[in-house]
Parts: sequence; C-alpha cells; structure tokens
Amino acid sequence: MRGLRPVGGARPPRPRLVSVPTGEAVTAPVPGRLRVTRAGRLAVTLVVATAAVALLAVVLVGGGGSGGPAIDHSTTVRSGQTLSEVAVQQLPQLPVAEAVAQIQLANGLSSSAVHAGQSLLIPAVG
Repeated sequence: MRGLRPVGGARPPRPRLVSVPTGEAVTAPVPGRLRVTRAGRLAVTLVVATAAVALLAVVLVGGGGSGGPAIDHSTTVRSGQTLSEVAVQQLPQLPVAEAVAQIQLANGLSSSAVHAGQSLLIPAVG
C-alpha cells in the first residue's frame, strides 16, 4: 500500500519556498483593520447611551442656569382659534410675531399649530 499512488497518478502539490526580505528591505508592517469585540461594542453603546441621557436631562431641566420664561397664567385654545389669535388676545402689549415666539418658547412648540382644547402657558412680560 505504501507505493501506491492515487488514481490518475497525480501527486499532492508540494509547498513552495518564499523569499522573505531581510535587513533594510524590510518595511514596517501594515496595521490590520481594527476589530471591535463584543465587550468593546457594549462599552461604546453604554457611553453613547449615557451621553444621550445626560443631554436629554440637560434639555428637560433647562440647563440649570435660567429657568426659562416666567409663566403668568394659562389659557385653553378655543375651536378655530390660531396661535396668532391667542397671542394677540393674551399678550396685546407685544408685536404679534414676538408674542407668538414667546408662547412657543414657554410651551416648547416647534410650530404654530395648535388644536382646540389645548392648554397653553402664557409667559409674563415686562
């Protein structure tokens, strides 16, 4: 059995010798791609989540410095009433655009859309 060759007479390939540079011909190794382990991914996720929660807390609390506009009273939006109409009625001493902006700031509104029954905080002016 020792002298038998595989069918077809083919021999398995022999390993080839490779010339390796030495001395000054050697260059610095190229760093491989960074691989992040499961523990590394967990650490990054926890850091990002902690930062997001901290940012959210600062936004909700108002930064701790200024408490935001002082609130004078609240009002309820009637059917068909717009934010501009509420501003004119509740803050007549201010220009309409400024009154709308003050009410939006006091209530955390990103647009001028309001709906009937919505309660709005009216800031103190002056």
